[in-house]
Amino acid sequence: MNKALVYKGFILLLVSMSCTWAQAQRPGALEGITRRIGNLGNTGASGGPGGDSLRSRSKDAESLSLNYYFLDSSRAHHIDSSILDYTNYYPIPATHIYLGNTGTATRSILYAPDLKAGFDPGFHAFDVYKFKVETASLYNTTKPYTQLSYNIATKAEQIIELLLAQNLKPYWSASFQYRMIGAPGTFRNQKTSHNSYQFTSWYQAPSKRYNNYFVIVSNKLQSQESGGIQNTDDLHDPIYAADRYTIKTFIGGDPRFATNFFNTTIYTGNRYNETNFLLRQQYDFGKKDSLVTDSTVIPLFFPRVRFEHTINYGKYRYIFQDLPVSSNDQRNSPDSAYYASRYNIIFPTSDSFIKFQDQWREISNDFSIYQFPDVKNLQQFIKVGAELQLLNGELKRSRSLYNVMGHGEYRNTTKNQKWDIAAFGKLWFNGYNAGDYHAYISLQRLISPNIGSLQVGFENVNRTPPFIYNGSSNFYLDDPAKSFTKENTVHFFGSVFQPKLRIQLSADYYLISNYLYITDFYKLQQEATLFNVLRINALKTFNIGRHWKWHAQVYLQQKTGAADIHFPTVYTRNLFGYEGTLGFPHLNIAFGTEVRYHTPYKADNYSPVLGQFFYQDSITIDNNPKIDLYLNFRIRSFKAFLRFENLNTATTINGFSFTNNDFAAPGYPTPGLITRFGIYWSFIN
Repeated sequence: MNKALVYKGFILLLVSMSCTWAQAQRPGALEGITRRIGNLGNTGASGGPGGDSLRSRSKDAESLSLNYYFLDSSRAHHIDSSILDYTNYYPIPATHIYLGNTGTATRSILYAPDLKAGFDPGFHAFDVYKFKVETASLYNTTKPYTQLSYNIATKAEQIIELLLAQNLKPYWSASFQYRMIGAPGTFRNQKTSHNSYQFTSWYQAPSKRYNNYFVIVSNKLQSQESGGIQNTDDLHDPIYAADRYTIKTFIGGDPRFATNFFNTTIYTGNRYNETNFLLRQQYDFGKKDSLVTDSTVIPLFFPRVRFEHTINYGKYRYIFQDLPVSSNDQRNSPDSAYYASRYNIIFPTSDSFIKFQDQWREISNDFSIYQFPDVKNLQQFIKVGAELQLLNGELKRSRSLYNVMGHGEYRNTTKNQKWDIAAFGKLWFNGYNAGDYHAYISLQRLISPNIGSLQVGFENVNRTPPFIYNGSSNFYLDDPAKSFTKENTVHFFGSVFQPKLRIQLSADYYLISNYLYITDFYKLQQEATLFNVLRINALKTFNIGRHWKWHAQVYLQQKTGAADIHFPTVYTRNLFGYEGTLGFPHLNIAFGTEVRYHTPYKADNYSPVLGQFFYQDSITIDNNPKIDLYLNFRIRSFKAFLRFENLNTATTINGFSFTNNDFAAPGYPTPGLITRFGIYWSFIN
């Protein structure tokens, strides 16, 4: 049999299945578009767009050389071509739970404290869907590169992504990324509509002394809020078995189910808009050199001292609203009883509505100096700098704030690649966040290729409470007399990787004082008692046969102390299946089953108005193991993913159906059977 015909037939069959199914879910479904690839890069010297990797390659070369860089590292990263783990391409990490629909609020099922000091507006439930300045990507590519991806799932859920990367000149590169997430939801009032884009530009002068980085990032996140379903017994009522959308929720009214991907109207829910502009300029003093080959001379430059200036402008708007709509939309006015009982909000009239909004504008200037001790090792440098941040808030009353910060950093990846040292510190000297600080150090040692590597580190963060804990915020609904002090977290961590045994062990130990948290939907609390959390993680790959593998991941978590915090003691994720080529040289395929499980625990509830998860101590979440089936494959630059999720929700009560729903939080069931299909295609122009 002709293998090329088998390839084409295999692709044609899956694409035809997806297109047919897409039309059944939503007429006119779009096709195309890609995964998020990477993060924001900042290199210096010969790693730039005009660096050796580009100059040494012919423009007519058939192959592609593409790297991307992070903001504060000169280490090149490459596009991930693996296909085993779908969550590398899906916006929600495997260690997160979400409120039943892609695009809704998420949180980590593992203990994950906020380790960011400085000013914080306080809204993070939708962070996983954002493009961020610190994780934008600066590309260096020998040829124009395009990635397209299109994902569709049950109930007309769709994710569209696009990446364009190109070197406009040998010394100037640019990229553009766009992502759209739209999902009506299995249950009522869960519609989400997210639009994010980022643009990056990286110019390096031919002399290699000057670098210019420009980044624009914008996120428009909209998520309808339901307040949870009113009666969990409805999940087992045969009346609602065929259509879960008819189960009543606390807020949001009775909207019609709509699959229009471009209908982004949200009457009840959260609307977050964030936009950032960053401009970074660097100028180097150092030593010129050149690399002479048989046919060309490649100029080189090795910096000894670098001056850097960064200016950042940001605009942030956070809204929760519950607006009345005409009867044509089958919605009534906001439920005054819900807001009175949960938030102590009393409506003055029957036609009242709710709208809370915090808006911020930020401008910051940072000046830094680098020194490179070893002219031939750009992975080793010392950096010191200072930053001025100006903030203007439109709140209950306008507030103008400022911060003055100083920072220092040392990094060293040795030439023999055996030691990797990273240390930095940042201190807020004056202003709103005066006294905040963040200190971090990590030491990593490659012992040998057979024995593996060892990493140990320490981190300490002292931070001002997020601004929603400030009485000036429109989202502050608690007693005005309350006051809060800085939260302090000490973090020790370590990991060991043994490549021969294919095992990784890691541990994180947190010591927390003045812990900040929320109870009863809006009540802000602070735990004065010191407590600690220990988390141990083990990853191991077992070879069951020549091509059959079992990837096991286990987390163990334990709290010591009386703090009001809950998390599962054990969380495990397992992938068992086939990984190979099935005898076809250009095919890379993986198929099997994925099982996730966490022990019962009293999971946090969710506050729609504040957009925050909060502590509760009355309802235990005891889900069955989550079972998914997957079929992933790659042929050259084409990748496809087919998944059947939540098979564990199957039940024979009232006939066979997938209605034995799990719960992410009290009153927030997750869907039954979900079928996902995604295609990812890369092009070299």
